[in-house]
Amino acid sequence: MTNREYLRRVIIRTAGVLLVPALLLYWRGDVFSFGYDFSTLKREKPKKEAKRAVLPSEIESVRLPMVPKKPKYVRGIHITAWVAGSPGVRADIDRFFSETELNTAVIDIKEYAGEVYIPGCPETYSIGSFSNVMPGVGKYLKTLKDMGVYTVARLVVFKDNILPEMKPGLAVRDEYGGLWRDNAGNMWADPYNPEVWKYNLDIAEQAVKIGFEEIQFDYIRFPSDGSTRACRYSQNHSSLTASAALINFLKEANRRLKPLGANISIDVFGLTTTVEHDMGIGQKMEDMTDWVDYISPMLYPSHYNNGAYGIPEPDRAPYHTVYMAIEGAKRRLGRKLGKLRPYLQDFSLMSDYDAEKVRAQIQACYDNGVAEWLLWNPRCDYSEGALKSKEFSEIFEKKTAPEYVLKWYGTQQQLRLSSAAVDSGMAMSSATLKSIYEALVSSWTRMNMSPAAKETVNVSSAAVVSEDSRSIRKN
Repeated sequence: MTNREYLRRVIIRTAGVLLVPALLLYWRGDVFSFGYDFSTLKREKPKKEAKRAVLPSEIESVRLPMVPKKPKYVRGIHITAWVAGSPGVRADIDRFFSETELNTAVIDIKEYAGEVYIPGCPETYSIGSFSNVMPGVGKYLKTLKDMGVYTVARLVVFKDNILPEMKPGLAVRDEYGGLWRDNAGNMWADPYNPEVWKYNLDIAEQAVKIGFEEIQFDYIRFPSDGSTRACRYSQNHSSLTASAALINFLKEANRRLKPLGANISIDVFGLTTTVEHDMGIGQKMEDMTDWVDYISPMLYPSHYNNGAYGIPEPDRAPYHTVYMAIEGAKRRLGRKLGKLRPYLQDFSLMSDYDAEKVRAQIQACYDNGVAEWLLWNPRCDYSEGALKSKEFSEIFEKKTAPEYVLKWYGTQQQLRLSSAAVDSGMAMSSATLKSIYEALVSSWTRMNMSPAAKETVNVSSAAVVSEDSRSIRKN
C-alpha cells in the first residue's frame, strides 16, 4: 500500500467518525462547538395556533352601573352572533335601524349548541365554549347605541351541548347515569344546580360589562321533548320544585345584574298566556313576571295546534291567534301587562309568511293594548314591507279590533262557559252547543280559511262541539 493510498483511507475514516455525530447533532438542533447554529436549518411542521384567551385589557367595557336607554316602545329583531359579527352581512340590518321603526337589537351571546360569543369569561376558555365570531362586539354595541338602538343580549340558559359534556356533574342525567338527550340529541344542564346558574350568570354579567343594556334569558325551562320521564336531576323533581328552581334562578339574576344597572327579560312558551299549569317545564307566567322587567311569550301562529283557541288553522290566522293569546295574557298578568313584549313570527313554516301577515300580528298587539314587540327570523331575513318608517317608532296605533274578531272572542267565551257548565253537570241541549259552535265557524270563514280546512270543520253533532271545547281548554 502506498503512502498516498494509506493517507486517503485515514481521511475517509476520520471524516466518517466526525460525520455521524454531526448528523445526530443536526437533527437535535444543537449548536456545534465551532459556533454555527444548525437548529435554524430544521424543517418543522407549522404548529396550529392554540385558542388564546382574550385578555381583560383587550375587552371594551362600559362604566357601571349603566343606565339603560330603553326606547318608549321597543320594536326589535333577533340577530344571530354570526350576522352581528359580519359587517358586510349585517348591512341591511343596520339600514333597517336607520330607516324604519326598528329600535332594538336582540343579539345572541350564547346558543343552545353551548357556544359563548362574548370574550372575558374564564370558564368558557377552560371548557372550550368560547367562539370568537363577534370580534369587536363592544365597538358594534357602541355603533348601535350611537344610532339610538337599544341593545339586548339573548342568552340560552339550560339547553346546552358543551357544559354537560365537559362537566357531567352539572348535566341532566338519564336513568342509567348517562347524559340525557332530547329527541334532537341535545343535552341539558341541570336547572336545579347553582353551579349551572353561576356559569350562565357569569356570562350575563360579562355581557353587561361589555355594554349590553338588557339580558334576555331563553330556554329558561326544563326539557319538553324526548323521554322526559327518564330525566334525573340533582334533587327531587316535580311541578312545584321545577317552578321554584326557575324563580330562584331569576332571584339570583336580579341579585347579580341589577346592581350593574341591567334590565332583565325572559322568553317563554306562547301557551303560557292561557294554560293553567306549568306544561311540565316549570314556566308559570305570572310568577316569573314578578322577577323580570319584561316577558316575551313566543306567539308564533305556526306553533299552535289546529283548533287552538277554537281556530281551525292558527297558522293562517296570524291576527286572530296573536289577539287571543294576548287576551289570555291580559287576564293572567293584570296590572303587569306593561311587562309584556311578545315575540312575533317573521318566518315561514306551515305557510308562507309575508309582510301583511307580519303586520297583522303587530296590529293584534296594538289592538289589545300591547305596544312592544320583537320579530323572530332564524336567518335574520326580515320583511321590510312589514316595517313602518322611523317616525312610527314611538307611535302606538291602537285600533278597534274588527267586528268579526270581537264576535269570535265573545262567542268563544260563551263556548268556554258552556263547556264548563256541561262539565259541572248542568244540562245543555246539543242544539244550543251546535248554535254556539256554528257562530264560531261563521266568524272563521271571514278569515279566508282554506277549502281543505273548511271541509274538516263539521258541526253536525254536539260531540264535535264538546271535543273542541276540551281542546280549547287544553291549549
